[in-house]
Amino acid sequence: MAKRFLGFLLLGLTPTKPSELLAEEQNLSVIDKFINEESAQPYCLVITSHNPHLPYTKGPQDLYDPDKLEIPPYLIDTPETRKRLANYYAEITSLDEELGLCMKIVDASSGADNTLMAFTTEQGSAFPFGGKWTCYENGLHTGLIMRWPGKIAAGFSSDALVQYVDIVPTLLEAAGGDPTKVGTGRPGAADGGSGFDGKSFLNVVTGDGNHHRDYVYGAYTNRGVRGGTDYPIRSVRSDRYKYIANLNHEGVFECNVTGFMREMGWPEAAEKNPALAPRVNALMHRPAVEFYDLEKDPYELNNLAEDSKYADTMKELRTELEKWMAQQGDEGMKTELEAPDRMNPSSAKYQQYQEYKKSLKED
Repeated sequence: MAKRFLGFLLLGLTPTKPSELLAEEQNLSVIDKFINEESAQPYCLVITSHNPHLPYTKGPQDLYDPDKLEIPPYLIDTPETRKRLANYYAEITSLDEELGLCMKIVDASSGADNTLMAFTTEQGSAFPFGGKWTCYENGLHTGLIMRWPGKIAAGFSSDALVQYVDIVPTLLEAAGGDPTKVGTGRPGAADGGSGFDGKSFLNVVTGDGNHHRDYVYGAYTNRGVRGGTDYPIRSVRSDRYKYIANLNHEGVFECNVTGFMREMGWPEAAEKNPALAPRVNALMHRPAVEFYDLEKDPYELNNLAEDSKYADTMKELRTELEKWMAQQGDEGMKTELEAPDRMNPSSAKYQQYQEYKKSLKED
């Protein structure tokens, strides 16, 4: 195996202590020391940032004028929405600065030309529709930028479908290993053995092909977390179409994001403009199946599940989703309801769930 520097920067996640900013001098010094302490030693370094993350209070707060922002069509235009979006953009700007500081450290190191850098975002923003706590594209779709001098061409881009589970196998292959021969020690891998669920997409980023997966998957669960309702959601998409299964569609979807909707004044806006009411209602009351043509409808605003001309494509995607769920040991609603039983009784989330159940009995 050839000796290589392997720097993996993963930003957008929440650290254990959010008050510790990545850009603070002492933290940058630790990163610098780690990279340069043994210049001939290969390494894998994961750096996480709290930006952007609620309550969106960091970054250049005066850089973005809320009144001049273009509001995405999946959001309802209210003054509160505009203010939160401006603050969100400010934290993205701060994250960009943090990434730049890390890149400068790598570029100044002796192994700069032999370092693979990967930047990836977390799930979508904390906005109703098209954000996290959903299986819509803007909730699941993450950014991925990689740099490897002499290996990945500058300006190269690909629309190949990849997932987070593909990251580790890709890095292993980049370091000279063979991820297909690695046993994870856990049964139930995608190949039926104990290997990785994911597979390397190194050939894609180095320009040898533009296809990796036919399908990618999504899962949402909020059982036992901050009083969220039992509303499991699963999804699968191809390069063009998206299938979403709302496994408890007869229930009411409630979690953090519905609270954010109220904070941003959406119900009040719908009272003043009845045309907005279906959008507000659709967040908490959804059909059993949603189906979207992402090429024509990237914001998933037009549900085509009742259109018979898509019946075959829907069946194809539903079959693929069921196969993936079976491979993952996911029994849908049954798995959802049993989620708290798998929690560590001493964990904070387990205690939150117990308090939530207690509040229901008191009500």
